[in-house]
Amino acid sequence: MFGEWIAALPGWLVWGVVFGLVASVGVAAVFLAANRWFPDPPTRRGGPDQGSLRRAAEIRDYLRRIDERFVEDVDLDGTRVAFYLPERRVALTFDVHAYFALRDDDERDVHVILCEYEMPGWHLGRRLPFEVPEIGVGPDRGARAGAAGTTPVVSAFDTLGLPSTADEDSVERAYREKVKETHPDQGGSREAFTEVREAYATALDHAESSSDADGVRGRGRA
Repeated sequence: MFGEWIAALPGWLVWGVVFGLVASVGVAAVFLAANRWFPDPPTRRGGPDQGSLRRAAEIRDYLRRIDERFVEDVDLDGTRVAFYLPERRVALTFDVHAYFALRDDDERDVHVILCEYEMPGWHLGRRLPFEVPEIGVGPDRGARAGAAGTTPVVSAFDTLGLPSTADEDSVERAYREKVKETHPDQGGSREAFTEVREAYATALDHAESSSDADGVRGRGRA
């Protein structure tokens, strides 16, 4: 029955179907061979960006300057942290999940500090639960540098398009505008976006410190 139905079809139609099937099989074979011989490159795993590497380097440098012994990339009973100060039982992490895991575990006698990627390394001294020596880092050192060159504080304000005497409100307004311009979702580069965020952290800290100092001087005159 089937053979009679095929025989009733025009020859050109039968041969067309046959050639179409052969061509489809050939194309599929080519794709399979290409995938086997020329596989796609492995997906690149997400590694630390330049901003996080730079921040870790700043923290490492700060700990060395205050002569504090530390180890890096430590596993604390299943929770990995970026830095651990064994003599102080202090853990430093960039990971929010690790921070809460250690903070909420009452059985661990560990003081954990969450270090934001935007936080300059020398800010760590304010968060450590022990006295640290005064060293020449941060905006105070930059201010003393004077004519020795552009200081980190001046560079931060320049990035935001502000004078170094700008107050906190001005810093926050400038930051909001710069973020709109440099955000990767708005066509900006991640490097520029990171630079603006770091500049904001440095400039805001300087503005807050200046405001506190002015308040102290005002009370002294009163």
